[in-house]
Amino acid sequence: MNSRIAAFFDLDKTVIARSSTYVFSKPFFAEGLINRRAVLESSYAHFIFLLSGADHDQMERMRANLTNMVAGWDVAQIRSIVAETLHDLVDPLIYAEAVDLIADHRIRGHDVVIVSASGEEVVAPIAEALGATHTAATRMEVVDGKYTGAVDFYCYGEGKVTAMEKLSATAGYDLSRCYAYSDSITDLPMLSAVGHPTAVNPDRNLRREATARGWPVLTFSNPVSLWSRFHAPSKTTATGIAVGLSALAAGALTYRLLRRR
Repeated sequence: MNSRIAAFFDLDKTVIARSSTYVFSKPFFAEGLINRRAVLESSYAHFIFLLSGADHDQMERMRANLTNMVAGWDVAQIRSIVAETLHDLVDPLIYAEAVDLIADHRIRGHDVVIVSASGEEVVAPIAEALGATHTAATRMEVVDGKYTGAVDFYCYGEGKVTAMEKLSATAGYDLSRCYAYSDSITDLPMLSAVGHPTAVNPDRNLRREATARGWPVLTFSNPVSLWSRFHAPSKTTATGIAVGLSALAAGALTYRLLRRR
């Protein structure tokens, strides 16, 4: 019996053009969850992230700042904010090239898994909108419906590999036949865990590693709203984006058949 194949995608700068956590800083500020200083710090961190990626020390500082910031936040409120603003904030940032690639994997019968160090309350709705089969993301400890500030699972570095291996055990994936895509050297363990790794918009260190190991390197540079591409009805839920993805899959299939002819 043949094992199943999955394509594991990092989220930030691989599927979407910005940090998913940073994207929601504006509505979090509007709801009084963070102050102006936090917004400015987030903007600076995002600027550095876009310029050169994030190394291990920066990721650890970002994790510490995030856990301190969210302590006491109401989980239901966060999920509501993400759901209400997903279309306006995230949809225009999704790389068209990433959506095409996801569609291609789905046509080939592969599962699609979004693997991100960002919180699952942010990552899961985006993954669902993209039509992903599974999500692996950072989980914060919750007590009485509020974040305590502690981390249950940090989906970063080797943690991503742990999540991938756990999912593979339950879903029947053979990692040696699977695919992985990421932009950051911090995801070297994730890329090394599969048989078909690809660097996408790689930072300097990952580009060097990819070149040395003979890995493919892709450049995604065209963030285009799925809603504008497929003229879906204006809703704030992710359902319309998933419908657009299905339309894209059909178009990609037609293209592949025409190309074979």
